[in-house]
Amino acid sequence: YVCSTWGNNHFKTFDGDIYQFPGICEYNFVSDCREAYKEFSVHIQRALNSNGHPEIQYILIKIKDIMVYLKPNLVVVDGQIVKTPYYTSGVLIESSEIYTKIYAKLGMILMWNQQDALMVELDNKFNNHTCGLCGDYNGIPIYNEFVNGGESYNSITYGNLQKISKPNAKCEDPDETQALPSCNEHRAECQRLLTSPAFADCRLRLNLEMYIQACMQDKCACNGKEDSFCLCSTISEYSRQCSHAGGRPGEWRTQNFC
Repeated sequence: YVCSTWGNNHFKTFDGDIYQFPGICEYNFVSDCREAYKEFSVHIQRALNSNGHPEIQYILIKIKDIMVYLKPNLVVVDGQIVKTPYYTSGVLIESSEIYTKIYAKLGMILMWNQQDALMVELDNKFNNHTCGLCGDYNGIPIYNEFVNGGESYNSITYGNLQKISKPNAKCEDPDETQALPSCNEHRAECQRLLTSPAFADCRLRLNLEMYIQACMQDKCACNGKEDSFCLCSTISEYSRQCSHAGGRPGEWRTQNFC
């Protein structure tokens, strides 16, 4: 029931597909897409920070008739800056130094680390009713996201379709013809990191291969620089998702690693 995005433009849909999409416009992350009345929508905007790493600049959330705008260390509800914890008709917003969390009574929990990683958990009453970068939540990987009515999309085309059209936005669509590098030379290292004893309790709870692939893409993108963003963001996500699935990751961070 969880969709997430983290690190080097990785996305995991509700149905379990993991893909990369490097767009820097505003996108529909997940929305209720039933025709009559949309119960909620979550839009995100990424940008590169001073180190050249993608971070989420802001998140725009509409829950029934309430508008919430999140930036790091800032919560704005219906145009007013609010102090947290904040509660209004079925919506609770909490924040700490590290996380902003929103609990909505309609069946959504949103959690943002105020940097690169966002996770949305949805009640299964929204099965088959969502759209956006998180997919349609129909329980079937690939179908209707990357294969739709006989047409197949690559992840960049799919991501570009989720752009929110804003007349004066200055952002380019990522190139749909760009193929991702294979990055196979990093497989052994990524496998070693993600199967360390600290993650013994995670092996059966998550699809390990998908995180290995994401880690390999990160290593490629970093071109051999020992940059903690490249190494740590996918491992952090694996650890978060493992906890979320009821697992107990051990202590994997050390003085000189992440």
